[in-house]
Amino acid sequence: MEKSSETKSGIEQAAEDLFNFAVDREDIKELVVGLHEAADIKRTSVEYELQILKIISVGWAIPYYLENSPHKSIIGACYWQAIQEFSQNLSETFGLVVGQQIDYFQILKERLDMYVNALQRQQDAPEPAVIIGPEFADVCGNRNDVFTVMTGSRMFIATIGSVKQYFDSLGIK
Repeated sequence: MEKSSETKSGIEQAAEDLFNFAVDREDIKELVVGLHEAADIKRTSVEYELQILKIISVGWAIPYYLENSPHKSIIGACYWQAIQEFSQNLSETFGLVVGQQIDYFQILKERLDMYVNALQRQQDAPEPAVIIGPEFADVCGNRNDVFTVMTGSRMFIATIGSVKQYFDSLGIK
């Protein structure tokens, strides 16, 4: 039986709030609408990849901002468990609609690995967004499209900034 929101611990609630933020699409829609008309990219690819980037950016930000916190492991585990359940539901729904199986959680893991590997290869970059933007544009189909690079960088920066602000508002460090 699931706990009601009234009986959840503050830490469980934090993980749930982060999950809800990660799957909310309002900022994604704004970024897609704001993507410059000269962008040489398929907008559907950008929208799809923005959702993936947002989910993994939240997951990346949890241990990054809670590096020395005793809450890091439980918040991270609860967050990724919620993402796994979301992914399973999405995969099943997609499979029923189009008759083709996908494993959305596996896609998320592959993208996370891709971004982490890029960050590790270029550790001398001034900030992670400088690496994330081109990787995002590449997975969307055009690594050289500056508008897509900037869109991916914006999503990453805004997402991790929101996670940091959320943790600061709760006093979790």
